Amino acid sequence: MNDIFTIGDFCFRLTCPDSVQIPENFLKFRGGDAPCYSYTLSLTDAFPTVAGNEIARRPDLLVLRTEAGECRFIGVKGIPAPYACYLETASDAARVMVDGDQLRQINCDPAFVSLLALERRQIDLDALILHCAYVEYRGEAILFSAPSETGKTTQANLWERCRGACTVNGDRGLLQKIDGRWFARGWPVCGSSGVCENRDVPIRAVVMLSQAKEDRAERLSPMRAFSQIYSQITVNRWNRAANLRVMELVEELVAEVPVYHLACTMNETAVEALEEALN
Repeated sequence: MNDIFTIGDFCFRLTCPDSVQIPENFLKFRGGDAPCYSYTLSLTDAFPTVAGNEIARRPDLLVLRTEAGECRFIGVKGIPAPYACYLETASDAARVMVDGDQLRQINCDPAFVSLLALERRQIDLDALILHCAYVEYRGEAILFSAPSETGKTTQANLWERCRGACTVNGDRGLLQKIDGRWFARGWPVCGSSGVCENRDVPIRAVVMLSQAKEDRAERLSPMRAFSQIYSQITVNRWNRAANLRVMELVEELVAEVPVYHLACTMNETAVEALEEALN
């Protein structure tokens, strides 16, 4: 493959062997012109030795700062050897090397996207990646955000069933201001929901969820909204400049978009409680 993709405002070229299976949702973002970045993905049986300073380490990731930018060795918790290496070679290019024996590791959306460090490119374009399921209702997006297993997909499904809304993505949204208004834009990761559409929807509200025995909704102050939304943003905390820009953008977001807390059940009454708050 040698093709161009566009995610939000980020247009890039991806070159890789035909044996690499590109996830179906990622292919929905194929297209565009004038790419500003290039990724070259190859298969290998040995990763290079990279000179750099260690800036982050966790069981499934090692990050180095190099002369050209950043290098990441990507793995799986519990397995000592990485399955991929991401290496920036210039300000507009990166190499991605994948262990040929572990090619299956990258066939799912999150793993494949992680190979490209897309959050680094998106923050340069003033775009945020929010962990959320979101629906389009009457031409606007309602975003449901919370830690995993809290009920994001459930609330999106309730709005589909009870109000005729349409789920746009079941796990992630790319948030960016366009012509003075915040939009939820397509992102090629959708979690277990299987719902991923490549389109832009203006944001009506962000709703932070918690489980409860009774349904109640309240609008959050900007301070409370900031802390809750920031906790669900994809951000490289080892990158100080990027982290500061994320915080600035979240501050801007909560000042301009209503943010609510919905303590909810899994019933239509949760829809009614949020609807009353929205109105």
